[in-house]
Amino acid sequence: MNELLFVGPLSEDALEAAADFHARLLPGIEATLYGGADPLTLVFLPADHEHRGWRLAAVQGLARRFAPSRVNAVESDERKAIMAAQRWLDGASGVTGQILPLNGNGAGSVLYQSE
Repeated sequence: MNELLFVGPLSEDALEAAADFHARLLPGIEATLYGGADPLTLVFLPADHEHRGWRLAAVQGLARRFAPSRVNAVESDERKAIMAAQRWLDGASGVTGQILPLNGNGAGSVLYQSE
C-alpha cells in the first residue's frame, strides 16, 4: 500500500518553508525512499499559491532521483480526502512526480474499484 509521510507544519512564508523542508525534512524523506518505500506520498498542509512552485520542484526531483519508485504529494488537512487519494494512487501505477490539491468539501464520491 502507498505509504504516507506527513510533512510539516512549515512556515506560512514560502521561502522559509522551502528552506526548512530542504534542510530539516528532505534527508529523512530520502532515507525513507532509500529504505524501500514505494510508492510514497507526501502530505502537505494546505498553503497559498506561493508554495506551489517549491513543493512541485521537490516532488518532481524526488520522483526523478528515486525512479522507478513513485513519489507524489497531496495537499490537505482532511483525513477522508487523504485516504481516498491514497487508495486512488495505489491503483495509478503511472502517476509520479505530481501534487494533488484535495478538497473534500462538496466533492462527489471518489470512483475506484473496491476490494
